[in-house]
Amino acid sequence: MDRFLEYLNHHLYLVGGTVIVAAIAIGYELRQHLQNASGISTNEAIVLHNKGGLILDIRTEEEFAGGHIVDARHIVLDKLADSLESIKKYREKAVIVCCESGARSSQAARLLKAQGFQNVYNLSGGLAAWRQENLPLISKTGHA
Repeated sequence: MDRFLEYLNHHLYLVGGTVIVAAIAIGYELRQHLQNASGISTNEAIVLHNKGGLILDIRTEEEFAGGHIVDARHIVLDKLADSLESIKKYREKAVIVCCESGARSSQAARLLKAQGFQNVYNLSGGLAAWRQENLPLISKTGHA
C-alpha cells in the first residue's frame, strides 16, 4: 500500500489524467445507454417481427424503393412525428426501427420512446447488416 501511495505522489498528473479519461468514458457510455433504444441483431429482429412486431423503415423514398425488408412499414424520418397516429396500435408491441446504418433509426427510436411507444428497438447496423447476413429484401421490381 505504501508503494501505491508513493506512486500516486510521484505521478500525480498521470493518475489525474487517467481518472479524467475514465470519467469521460463512463459518462459517454451512460449517455449512450440512456439515449438509445435497445440495439438488436438481425436475428432478434426476425424473431420479434414473427411475433407481430412492426419493422419501421425510416429511410428515404429512393432507399426504400431500392430494397426493403418484407412487410416493413415505410415512414420517412422527417414525417415520423406527424405519422404516429398511423402506427399507434404498436404502442405496446415491438417496433424495430431501421435505416441504412442504424444512425437515423436511433434518432427515430428516441422519438418513438418519447411518444410513449414501450418496446422500441434499433436494428444494429441497419439494412447494411441485413444485407451482410444475406437476408431477403424486396424492391418495387421484385427481390433486391
